[in-house]
Order: sequence, then C-alpha cells, then structure tokens
Amino acid sequence: MDPLITKMISKAKATMANSYAPYSKFNVGCCIETATGTFFCGTNVENNSYSLAICAESAAITAMIAAGEQVIKNVVVLAGTNQLCSPCGACRQRISEFSNDQTMIHMCSEDKIFHSMTMKELLPLAFDF
Repeated sequence: MDPLITKMISKAKATMANSYAPYSKFNVGCCIETATGTFFCGTNVENNSYSLAICAESAAITAMIAAGEQVIKNVVVLAGTNQLCSPCGACRQRISEFSNDQTMIHMCSEDKIFHSMTMKELLPLAFDF
C-alpha cells in the first residue's frame, strides 16, 4: 500500500478513537491531505437530536478551513468496522466544494483500501451554480 495512504489511515484511526457515537455506535475517522501536504483529521460527533450530528469528513473540512487551507488532495475515510465506509451525500457535496479533478477519495479499513476513486467519480453531478 502507498506509504502516504498508510500514514493517513493511521491518523484517521487515531482520531476515530475520539469519536462520540453513543447512539449508533458507528465510529468514523477521516484524514484529509491538502494541496500543501498538510493533514487535517476529524471524527463523527453524534447528538441526542440526530440531525445535529457532525460527520468525520465535515469535522476534518472545518479544521482545514480554520487553518486557512482550501484545496483537498486526498481523503481517507474509515469506520470502526471492517466494512467499506463511503462518505454520505452531504459529505460528498462538502468535499466537492474544496476538490479538483485530481482529488482522490480512499474508503479504507484499518489495514486496507476497499475502494479509491476521484471525487468526480464519487459525485459526478455535484451541485454548483
């Protein structure tokens, strides 16, 4: 496996350890690499009012924006299971906002890549005006 993706999986896994998912028990971690090579991680945060939950990808994007970065190069997303964890529709749109034609999405487990694709392949008709 690519050493960069291995590093990103490790960072996402470490962040996932801080997940707050008392309702679904579905822990998710995300690591974003920006165009400058900087990493930003996030994990999911649930709320008793389910619609207020924050996805791991959204948390990572928020950290990226707060640090002054705006271009995503790679995204690793993984769950605390050995099953593929794909970004939800809302997160696909959020990632798309800061992506380009080369942005790669890697859906991983703790030790392997289940599937990698460009953001355009994952969300071919992103909302844009």
